[in-house]
Amino acid sequence: MSFGLRVGGIGVLIGPSGCGKTTLLRAIAGLERASGGAIRISGQVVGSASLHVPAELRRIGMVFQDYALFPHLDVGRNVAFGIGALPRAERAARVAEVLALVGLGGIERRMPHELSGGQQQRVALARALAPRPQLLLLDEPFSNLDVDLRERLAHEVRGILKAANATALFVTHDQLEAFAIGDAIGVMHQGRLHQWDDAYTLYHRPATRFVADFIGHGVFAPATLREVGNQVVVDTPLGELTDVAECPLPSAFAGGECEVLLRADDIVHDDDAPVKAQILRKAFRGSEFLYTLRLRTGETVLAHVPSHHDHKVGEWIGIRPQVDHVVTFERGGGATAAPIAPVAPSPAPLPPGLGVPAGVA
Repeated sequence: MSFGLRVGGIGVLIGPSGCGKTTLLRAIAGLERASGGAIRISGQVVGSASLHVPAELRRIGMVFQDYALFPHLDVGRNVAFGIGALPRAERAARVAEVLALVGLGGIERRMPHELSGGQQQRVALARALAPRPQLLLLDEPFSNLDVDLRERLAHEVRGILKAANATALFVTHDQLEAFAIGDAIGVMHQGRLHQWDDAYTLYHRPATRFVADFIGHGVFAPATLREVGNQVVVDTPLGELTDVAECPLPSAFAGGECEVLLRADDIVHDDDAPVKAQILRKAFRGSEFLYTLRLRTGETVLAHVPSHHDHKVGEWIGIRPQVDHVVTFERGGGATAAPIAPVAPSPAPLPPGLGVPAGVA
C-alpha cells in the first residue's frame, strides 16, 4: 500500500475484520516493526526494514476504543500525563486549553467514573492532543458508544481536530463514521489498500470490485452493452439504461456482456413500472426501508424506499432503474478486478492530501 496524509488532514482506514487496519496503525505508531517499504512522518523515515524509531520518539498521540484513562487520577492529571516536563503553570494552562477545545472546560477535578462514555472519550482525545503530537492515531475510538452518540461524536471530533489543525488517522469498521469524519478514506482488504479517496469518489467511482461491493448497498447485475446511433444502451434485468454517463463501448467486453453495479439508490419504487419484484427482506431505517427484492428472472436487487411505503415481505411491487452513470466490470471478476473505464475518461481532481507517495507525510 502507498498513501499520504497532509498536515491538518484527517484520514480513515476501513475494511472487514482482519484486513490489516490495526496492524498498519500499530506500524505507523512504532508498536510493530515494518518489514519493508518506508513510513515517513514530516518527511523523516521512522520505519523501514533497516530502521525503527521507537514509538516514544515519534511524537504520535494515540486514542483507543477503551479510552485507557487512569481511574485513580482526576481529569486534569489524566490530561497532563504526557506533558509532565512542562512547568506547573504552563502545564495547567495547556490542560485547560485542550479541555476547552473538546468542550469540557472546568472539569479538571472530576474523576473518570463520574463522566459519560462520550465525555471520557473526549478526555482521552484531550490527553492525546496535549503534547501537540505531529500525528494522532485513533483505533476505533467510538466503538464502545451507542449508535446515535457515535455519529454525533464523530462530527464533534472532526470539528475539534480541525480547530486544533491536528493531523489524524482513524481506524473504523463503520462507513457512516468514516464518511462523517474523513477527508480521505482508505478501503483495505486482505492486507491491501484498494483505494484511498474521498467518500464521493469511493461511492461513485470505485477502483476495484471489492470497493464497489463494500461501500454502500448494491448488487452486480448481468448486462449487455450495445450501440444505438451514437449512444450506448445498457440492457439489464430491469430494462434499458439510456443517457448514462461514463459508459464504455460494447467492444470493451466480449459480446458486450458485462456486469453493472446497481446501488440501492439507483432503484426507484414505482407502482406503474412494468418491472415487478418480490420483497424478500426489509430493514427499517427511520425515513426509509432498505428492501431486498427478487425479480421474476431470479436476480436480486436492493432499493431504498420511503418508509411510508410499508409493504409486506412477499409482496410484489413495481420498480424502475434511475441510473445517472454506470460502473461496469468483467463478468465473474475477482475482488481486485478494476471497473472498465469509458473510452475517454475525465479524471476527477484528487482531494487535498492524496497522491503523496510512500507512507504518511
